[in-house]
Amino acid sequence: MCGICGEVSFDGSPADPSSIGRMLDVLAARGPDASGAIMRGAVAFGHRRLKIIDLSARSEQPLSDPDLGLTIVFNGCVYNYKELRAELEGKGYRFFSSGDTEVILKAYHAFGEDCVNRFHGMFAFAIHERESGRVVLARDRFGIKPLYLAENGKWLRFASSLPALVAAGGVDTAIDPVALQFYMSFHAVVPAPYTMLKGVRKLPPATVKVIEADGTSREKVYWDPAFERSSEEITRPFEEWRDMVLDALKKAVERRMVADVPVGVLLSGGVDSSLIVGLLAEAGQKGLMTFSIGFEAAHGEKGDEFVYSDIIAERFQTDHRKLFVPSSDLLKELPGAIAAMSEPMVSYDNIGFYLLSREVAKHIKVVQSGQGADEVFGGYHWYPPLAASNDPAGDYAKVFFDRDHDKLARHLSPEWMLARDEARAFVEAQFNRAGAEDPVDKALRLDSTIMLVDDPVKRVDNMTMAWGLEARVPFLDHELAELAARIPPEHKLADGGKGVLKAVAREVVPREVVDREKGYFPVPALKYISGDTLDMVRDALTSQPARERGLFREDYLQALFEEPSAHITPLRGSELWQVGLLELWLQNHEL
Repeated sequence: MCGICGEVSFDGSPADPSSIGRMLDVLAARGPDASGAIMRGAVAFGHRRLKIIDLSARSEQPLSDPDLGLTIVFNGCVYNYKELRAELEGKGYRFFSSGDTEVILKAYHAFGEDCVNRFHGMFAFAIHERESGRVVLARDRFGIKPLYLAENGKWLRFASSLPALVAAGGVDTAIDPVALQFYMSFHAVVPAPYTMLKGVRKLPPATVKVIEADGTSREKVYWDPAFERSSEEITRPFEEWRDMVLDALKKAVERRMVADVPVGVLLSGGVDSSLIVGLLAEAGQKGLMTFSIGFEAAHGEKGDEFVYSDIIAERFQTDHRKLFVPSSDLLKELPGAIAAMSEPMVSYDNIGFYLLSREVAKHIKVVQSGQGADEVFGGYHWYPPLAASNDPAGDYAKVFFDRDHDKLARHLSPEWMLARDEARAFVEAQFNRAGAEDPVDKALRLDSTIMLVDDPVKRVDNMTMAWGLEARVPFLDHELAELAARIPPEHKLADGGKGVLKAVAREVVPREVVDREKGYFPVPALKYISGDTLDMVRDALTSQPARERGLFREDYLQALFEEPSAHITPLRGSELWQVGLLELWLQNHEL
């Protein structure tokens, strides 16, 4: 796990080493163990290293193979690198390191762009071909590892974070009105290639981008899971699906223990993280470190799930640590969490992951986490109503969208409103794509390949990497996800949602953790904004920079200030926190 950056010049001038230096400074937290840069004419790469695999200097980056004429910077982990290395050695390749970075480089030489299909893991990388001048960028199937882009015709830059690109200079930092509409409508999800800034884009997940020396480029999507099933799969008994998922999940969890340092677990107390702990214990892990966080209650809403994480920690005898955060500390730490966001992310649990990661990083460098299970196995409440829907996109939008286009017009200032409902059109286009005919399958595909990427997955990466902590997500093992996509929707929706996964969990963890009301990462103080938190948000939204931007209607802001708890979105989010977080993010990053 690391931070990567680079510049490719197209106008005959050499790449600018100072831009690499500025980006590396911003990326320092992602890789506190080492830093390196290399420049060859029009191409310069930079790297910040977090030592996880091959702790020696032999795997320091940028990593070059002079014989092959290739240089790479890489962020992530390829879990099957040892198997791939053996295959490549059989083809005559020789290795000078024992890590996964060199395996990627030689796999690219052996298999070309198709090498990505052979990787099990999370990755964002750039490879430079010395002879052709070509640069190849790639991102993993679920976009677990970020890759942001900026270009102006003379050069293209890439980095693991948006603020790093801004720091390099020459970026149009004006707000993108399409991204703003997504943020306000699509529950703060801004899908690739958009970001909140006009001058920054992001490489979509499961995509390879090839940039030629003259600046021309092409992109290829290399993975698009099919939510279709054979007649045999339609009639396969529930119990067989359960057993298949259990076997696949065991493999996914085992893969993510590959490291030359200890691996722990972020234990929320929910089914998903509890299942990871149980499977690791069954596999023989002793003294597994687990970590939980809780917040002060507000408006009668409990702010922790320690009762369930304690059950799991005791049952599997983990080395467990709990972090409790009073509301007074929460306000003090919010600026740090916002600074860690590459993009504005409205979910309350950002601060939870941020503070928990700070604590975890004092003890270990790698954790497994339970993100992705709800999107892959059908755990959200908006899936069951879609089963009999005649208007899947419309019914999805009614539940998931924070506001429709008409309501948006009453919230955004007129100059920021677009005539077309971009967010709704995007969802309808996704639902109309081939490969998912059932309404529930359509929603699951959208959520697992779009929403998941630019909400939960991005959140985990940003907040953990703010403290140099690597987070691995076994529920996003692509083979497990492909299996889940083929499970008939009725099996996933059974038992109140995640039916198959809950059946798996009952084989592993105590039933009182499985058979309970669905929880989430609660931070009540950010849902029911009052006191000092309200003052902070109001000050940001009424400040001179906010007034000059003029994003929101004045009457709307006044209504939010007067009664924050009366304006809650369909997905239980605070409208005031949503608009306030955007302004706080813009000001924090001086945009």
